[in-house]
Amino acid sequence: MSEDHKKQLEQQLWNIANTLRGKMDADEFRDYILGFIFFKYLAEKMEMYANSILKTDGIKYKEIKEETANGKEYIEAIKEEALEKLGYFLKPSELFSEIAKRGNGNGDEVTEEEIQNKFILEDLQKILNNIQLSTMGTESEEDFDHLFEDIDLNSTKLGKTPEARNTVIAKVLAHLNKIDFKLEQTELDVLGDAYEYLIGKFASGAGKKAGEFYTPQEVSMVLAKLVTAGKSKLKSVYDPTCGSGSLLLRVAKEVQEVNNFYGQELNRTTYNLARMNMILHDVHYRKFDIKQEDTLEHPQHIDMQFEAIVANPPFSAHWNANQLFMSDDRFSQYGKLAPKSKADFAFVQHMIYHLAENGQMAIILPHGVLFRSAAEGHIRRYLIEEKNYLDAVIGLPPNIFYGTPIPTCILVFKKCRENPENILFVDSSQYFEKGTQNALRITDIDKIISTYRKREIIDKYSYVASLEEIAEKDYNLNIPLYVDTYEDEEEIDINAVAEEIQQMDKQTSDIDKTLTNFCNELNISTPF
Repeated sequence: MSEDHKKQLEQQLWNIANTLRGKMDADEFRDYILGFIFFKYLAEKMEMYANSILKTDGIKYKEIKEETANGKEYIEAIKEEALEKLGYFLKPSELFSEIAKRGNGNGDEVTEEEIQNKFILEDLQKILNNIQLSTMGTESEEDFDHLFEDIDLNSTKLGKTPEARNTVIAKVLAHLNKIDFKLEQTELDVLGDAYEYLIGKFASGAGKKAGEFYTPQEVSMVLAKLVTAGKSKLKSVYDPTCGSGSLLLRVAKEVQEVNNFYGQELNRTTYNLARMNMILHDVHYRKFDIKQEDTLEHPQHIDMQFEAIVANPPFSAHWNANQLFMSDDRFSQYGKLAPKSKADFAFVQHMIYHLAENGQMAIILPHGVLFRSAAEGHIRRYLIEEKNYLDAVIGLPPNIFYGTPIPTCILVFKKCRENPENILFVDSSQYFEKGTQNALRITDIDKIISTYRKREIIDKYSYVASLEEIAEKDYNLNIPLYVDTYEDEEEIDINAVAEEIQQMDKQTSDIDKTLTNFCNELNISTPF
């Protein structure tokens, strides 16, 4: 039943999202629909929590009359409790269902004129602002700071006039108000899964921009399984380029418990989405710390170490690479910085610095990191020869990421390796489901993870290379150097080919004779 409800919910939410589709780009209407879903979630959580407090008094939260002395007393007491437990507060009149009804009556069919007469844009903007204001001076202030700033209710993309914008928003809220999120079923994460589904749908329509905020769920699953191998609980998980936070949340699905989530994201809009995603997946505000800044230039979790680290950083991005970084503890020991035009190894170095002694990290990178020379070759050699942190190299299929068709790889690092004398190489580049965008199947994922955990040597798929072998190849990690995927070509029977050519010659000669006879009968020249 829960799976059916999840699929139904996903389809309902996507249909509502399409109400805005014709008016703006995918990444623009994404911010509105996800923001409104998040507002509805906050309101329903608030109402559920308030009702639980009021249960002994035999009243419901919506029944409180806010202007009476008794009502104000109730609200003040509930506010204090809610800010501690939930991290935010909403009055009964500010609940999603109330603003939706104000825009659409009691949910019955209403005319465009009636909707316009029930003007709600100003009220809605005030409520969204009040959610943030309610957290001022509390522990959760940073987590809610400017969380709704990407919802511009005055944007002409919603409509040329305030009345037109009001009509569109009122309809969206009315549709959302009819959907039951079933938040009381605490053992399920139906809404969280549906939210992830929507983020993925928006990513598929956002082209190159999608890579900035979303890693396909199948790839996230591989990374999450790699860094949780052999563990049931994690003290911490960190993603230095966290996007929408989907990778962090995927790690949580692979273990019984994650104590704390940490992330950093450069893009402001994506940073907002990551915080929403955390809260909507019922991660308590005290258990996550997402920062907005450039990870390489301005790291925000200085000197912290994490048990699991995952990342899908921008491929071969430009970075400062200023020589001042040579005094930065993240880079100083290597003797060289990653090149200015390719920050791939700078992200690796940053992550290794933050990796706990008992931790594991997995990072997605372009294939160039495996064999490029100069500074990158120097850093690669240092990581293997001096530190011996590299545990596995896994080649992925082409065209599985949004915005780029290039084949990629996963590098797995551990500071305390169970197999310090070798490195595992896996070539899974041929194992995928073809499509407009290729995808890893569950069988493909299971094969990668099983091979990693068992450290198996499988013909034309995986190989365990000794450190001596890697040194002999001058620390070039190009996968074909270790995993031989060459297929012998079928032997050609020369005699059979000669006989086939003779037959073809005979057939051609017969056709020529037939055509000549036809031409003679018609008294015309032959074409030969």
